Amino acid sequence: MDRDHSPALVDARRYAAIERRFAQLLDAAHLTLLQGEAMISLEAAARSIGRPGSRTLNIVTGPYGQSFGHWLRQQGVRVEDLVVPFNRAVSVEEVGEALADGDQFDVVSVVHAEAATGVVNDLEQIAALARHAGALTVVDAVASVGAEPLEIEAWGLDVTVVSAQKALGGPAGVTGVVISDAGWAAMAANPTAPRDSVLSLLDWRERWLDTDRSALPAIPNHLETLALDAALSHVADEGLARVIGRHVAARDASRRGVRALGLAPWVGVDEEAAAVATTVAIPNGLSAQELVAAAREAAEGGLAPVISVAPGPLSARALRIGHTGSRATPDDVLAAVAALGLGLQSLGIACDLGAASAAVLGE
Repeated sequence: MDRDHSPALVDARRYAAIERRFAQLLDAAHLTLLQGEAMISLEAAARSIGRPGSRTLNIVTGPYGQSFGHWLRQQGVRVEDLVVPFNRAVSVEEVGEALADGDQFDVVSVVHAEAATGVVNDLEQIAALARHAGALTVVDAVASVGAEPLEIEAWGLDVTVVSAQKALGGPAGVTGVVISDAGWAAMAANPTAPRDSVLSLLDWRERWLDTDRSALPAIPNHLETLALDAALSHVADEGLARVIGRHVAARDASRRGVRALGLAPWVGVDEEAAAVATTVAIPNGLSAQELVAAAREAAEGGLAPVISVAPGPLSARALRIGHTGSRATPDDVLAAVAALGLGLQSLGIACDLGAASAAVLGE
């Protein structure tokens, strides 16, 4: 078979079609499909928008916000971190006060939903405050897209990084970036924006978006790009609103079940809890590793992808129920809560499995 016509290869025309499909799914006309895991695109966004001497309000509600601030500082940006405890969202009042304090900000950067901590921030209101203050909004929406309402253009977001790797049930090797005209203008005006680099968004604009899209500017990850196409098909068949609703229902069921077991969700306020995963505080006297191991043993290994130690700074204090993508179902949540209950009992901690199961089911 001619390699150029292999169904396992993605030519420019098919790449453009998949890009359009992703854009249409999110109702975001200006989406660019990039190669590489989302952290590459997030760093590319930071370095492209990060003009030396500019000022950014960087909202930190978890480890991903910390990383974004680090990249901006390396670009010579004056970064003001608005850090809140990792068990709650930033409040709209805190953002408003920060924006009103001192010189004008050029950029507000925020993670919409933190998969590491289980927090979701009020992006619509944060974006409105940023716009009123004359600042561009840069958003990490990797964990929120498909799990939370996300109105990229209606909310006036300027740079938004999305990926199918979590709630959309797709691959990790391709990422979408949605950039407004103002976002592109800011990047073009940045003398230190990457060029001739894997981190260059301006290169993609000039060599792909501003062309007839008959030739790709880079060799794509063929299988990852095709896997994205398949994932988008599944989401389109189900309907994005139903996918979001499924994640919201899984979150609510998880929180009910966890509380019925006598455990506490890491994020105390229900309205601030992300739908992509539920993080659970570990009881005193136990470690997260210990409880996760006990729960997995009780489930005979079947829940390994769903129950895990919370990543990053919470690894000693919390576990995570990953009701993400295809696992955002009542059966998965019920099995995860039951496994946690059995794990607790095996460690000598009493809990009512029947009450927890009923709580998951909303009975």
